Amino acid sequence: MGVVIETQVWQLNPTVFLFLFLASFLSIFLFPHSKTTSSLSDHSSVSSPSSSASFLHFQRKFIFLYSLSSVLEGLWLVNGEYEMVNASGLTKQQVAMVLSAGCLASLIFASFLGIFSDALGHKKFCLLFSILHLIIGVWNTLAAHPALWLASICLSIASSIFSFSFEAWMVVEHDKQGYRQDALNETFWLLSFSESASMIGSQVLANWAINHSPVSSFVSPSIISVLLAVVNIAFIMKTNTESPSKGKLKEHRAAFFAYIFRDKRIWFLGCAQACLHFSVAVFWLLWAPTLVADGREVQLGLIYPCLLGARMLGSTAFPWSLSGLLSLRIEDCLLYEFISAGVIVSIIAYDYQEIGVFITLFCLFQAVVGLILPTLARLRSMVVPNEFRAGMESLSLAPANAAILFVLVQGGFYRGVNNSTILFIGALGLFLAAGCMHMLKTLGKQPHQSWHKR
Repeated sequence: MGVVIETQVWQLNPTVFLFLFLASFLSIFLFPHSKTTSSLSDHSSVSSPSSSASFLHFQRKFIFLYSLSSVLEGLWLVNGEYEMVNASGLTKQQVAMVLSAGCLASLIFASFLGIFSDALGHKKFCLLFSILHLIIGVWNTLAAHPALWLASICLSIASSIFSFSFEAWMVVEHDKQGYRQDALNETFWLLSFSESASMIGSQVLANWAINHSPVSSFVSPSIISVLLAVVNIAFIMKTNTESPSKGKLKEHRAAFFAYIFRDKRIWFLGCAQACLHFSVAVFWLLWAPTLVADGREVQLGLIYPCLLGARMLGSTAFPWSLSGLLSLRIEDCLLYEFISAGVIVSIIAYDYQEIGVFITLFCLFQAVVGLILPTLARLRSMVVPNEFRAGMESLSLAPANAAILFVLVQGGFYRGVNNSTILFIGALGLFLAAGCMHMLKTLGKQPHQSWHKR
């Protein structure tokens, strides 16, 4: 997504990067001071687990693992675009079909992988994520003409695993170690922050490897991916903790479906997650075509890290939103955040804008998404039992993947739906997610229980 494919004319003001960096630093630096000056934080900071050495070690271990996996994930997002557009010379329709193959594979297979991850252990599926990247990296390195559709299928399944297994593993182990639940707030936004930062690092690595691959055959995105996958596998294997379900797979699957079909709160939460996943996917598919429409020329390679920087800034606002300064429930926070994101996407879809206005709206949208992601993760911890967390997340991807597949086929291959209509559908999805948060709020707080303890 961040590869510079051709020379562009419009350039982004470098002070934007400085502003995003300083704003993120100030948001992180000033929050502890604000926290200590509020009465609520004074009450909750007593015996805070963040001061525990064991908790810091636990937190840093998972942040490092998640960051390394994010670099691996982002490396193929950047390099995959380059391979399909430049190296393989595929047309837009062919690119759409390659992406559709991966989306279809995720819809068929990955929708239920979370249930297996909960039952068999998240560590095994985190290993599977790295192994899939290793296989594709070796395949692309050795094969003269690697099949892009096969890579798209494997990497789409790996992306689905990335979206639920690492977070679920962290939450389960956090609970197993006996750390306080409010300590998850800090970990969630740090994971979101580190993911965006790692994606920027992926772009730097991919562009550097692409520029040097004609000079040296030992430098290529595929080789870098192989090395990162090996390091990731070694680090995961070194981690001794494991979190399989106490019951058998068949018993766990039956309990999972019985639980989620009975709890309306999980249905509304899953619907909101699906809408967010679809809208974010639509954004990443259409942000570049929207900017270069009508012959406008921009420097895409600099705008991509700017968008991720905005998401980093948004994630730093998460602890502020739950610090007690606003006195809002987490459902209220998400309700306003989804409405804000929907309004921004609606403006993008409705009218032609100057490039500067477009980029400002894009950054605002990414900042709101950066705030939504850790907030939604925290709400999952309050609504979904740990033993069903990955299964619920993966199952919520099914309607989102079906909608993305429709967009790729109708909009990318047949050209039956224009980009503005697709963006408007994405905005409607965000408004639907806001409605789900409102319904979730009206149901009231119903603490979940472990199914095997009842």
